[in-house]
Formats: sequence, structure tokens, C-alpha cells
Amino acid sequence: MKKIDTAQAPSAIGPYSQAIAKDGFLFVSGQLSLDPATGEIAGANAAQQIEQGLRNMSAIAAAAGTSLAKTVKTTVLLTDLGEFAAVNEVYGRFFSEPYPARACYQVVALPKGARVEVEAVIALS
Repeated sequence: MKKIDTAQAPSAIGPYSQAIAKDGFLFVSGQLSLDPATGEIAGANAAQQIEQGLRNMSAIAAAAGTSLAKTVKTTVLLTDLGEFAAVNEVYGRFFSEPYPARACYQVVALPKGARVEVEAVIALS
């Protein structure tokens, strides 16, 4: 296992890594909409927040030598499924055909009061 860490994405806020590379895949921890410079939530709604979360994920992928274009699977967590359509519109700007497999769940709460979190499995080659 190889730990992936970049200053271009927020530091882990607990006992976990930004991502782990293993057996040809990059396992990216859930990304909140944290601004890497301040550590604070960026964006007032889920659509704005997933944009920052996906930017963070893109930076982590780049640090591992890959990109979001090689994403195999994502999981999106929302505190309000009523924001699903707006999140989906932003999400669609970061991915193209063939779109990654995805699961999306509504959860009661997320760390730091975030409205959305996204994690991914990305191919390294």
C-alpha cells in the first residue's frame, strides 16, 4: 500500500489517509468541500460543495499520477436528497462517458456540517 498525500487537497481530519494506492487502484477517502488553504467548508449548498470536493479529489488523483477520467466508482453522501438534481448537474461536469458506477445516499449528518461528501475508486493505469 502506498499513501497518497498532497497539499493541493485538505489534510485528513482524522486517522485516515487522503488516498491509498493498491493493486492498480486509488482508493480516495471521502472528500468534503474543505478549502485546502483554510480547512473551512467552501460553498453554502450541496452543488457548490460537491464542486470543491471533486476539485479536491482531482488534486489527489493527480498526485497519484491519474485523473478523474479513470474513475471506476464513486459514492456520494448528501444530507438532503432534495439537492440531488443540483449535485448531479455539477457532478456531470467532472465526469464523461463511460460514467463511473455510483451510489448516492442521504445521511443524517456529515463532518464539519458539510452537506455533501464524495469518495472514489480510480484506476491508476
